[in-house]
Amino acid sequence: MGANAQTTVPTFVTSQVLTADQMNQSARTGVPVFADTTARDAAFGGSGEKTLAEGQLAYLEDTNVVQYYDGAAWATLGPSTSAVVQVKSTAKTDTFSVSSSTFTDVTGLSQSITPTSASNKVLILAQVSVGVANQDFGVKVIRDSTDIYIGDASGALVRTSVSLGNVSSGAMSVVSINFLDSPATTSATNYKIQIQSVSGGAVYVNRGQDDAEYRAASSITVLEVTP
Repeated sequence: MGANAQTTVPTFVTSQVLTADQMNQSARTGVPVFADTTARDAAFGGSGEKTLAEGQLAYLEDTNVVQYYDGAAWATLGPSTSAVVQVKSTAKTDTFSVSSSTFTDVTGLSQSITPTSASNKVLILAQVSVGVANQDFGVKVIRDSTDIYIGDASGALVRTSVSLGNVSSGAMSVVSINFLDSPATTSATNYKIQIQSVSGGAVYVNRGQDDAEYRAASSITVLEVTP
């Protein structure tokens, strides 16, 4: 933590004698400085600490943003122009397969992020290497347990974000996903990739039908961005 970082926002009582440290901390900054959102949240409401109320300001060292509390949630005051606040990424290099028409989590292809402001958005960038043989497959993105990147329902049609058919036996296809989500939360949020076999045959991630010939990797990256 930096020289101005705090772990608590104390309240003082009548006749209390303040230490030099306490006076210096107050003089150095009018806005409490915290290492991250966890330290910020822990600094209010405890014994001898200030009660969190509308109008409270805070500076976060890990993301270099100023926030204010609007009475219900923290919102980002600055930077004033659109910017990337934080980036989280996961790469998957091992293989995975599914033969079910039910969408299934791709093990190891998920990423969590804790937004610093409920007004910020999350950009999801994913690349999924898929191997099939002359059949359809579907891929979609889930936020926690909610579908966020999938086609609209229409009768009995299969709903996916992508459905590719007639891929040559042994070959691989790369599915690229680029989606801007609005989670509207400052809680930890998990994004993950799910896949299905529309035709009932085996669908592979990071390998072709011929495992000895084709191998690849996949990844998912999430970026918190200001509006």
